[in-house]
Amino acid sequence: MIAKYWKKIGLVILLIACIFNIMSKLVHKLSLNKEMVSSAIYMLQNQEETNKEK
Repeated sequence: MIAKYWKKIGLVILLIACIFNIMSKLVHKLSLNKEMVSSAIYMLQNQEETNKEK
């Protein structure tokens, strides 16, 4: 029975793997976006403090 449906089973496994890959990339992209924003805020605050000291 498995020999008859091996292509369909393989495609289902591949589809599930692709969905998990895409979802993990989206989750990491959002956290990376937050990290970039917080880094930009830190840099701006540091630059403002440097300008005040001059």
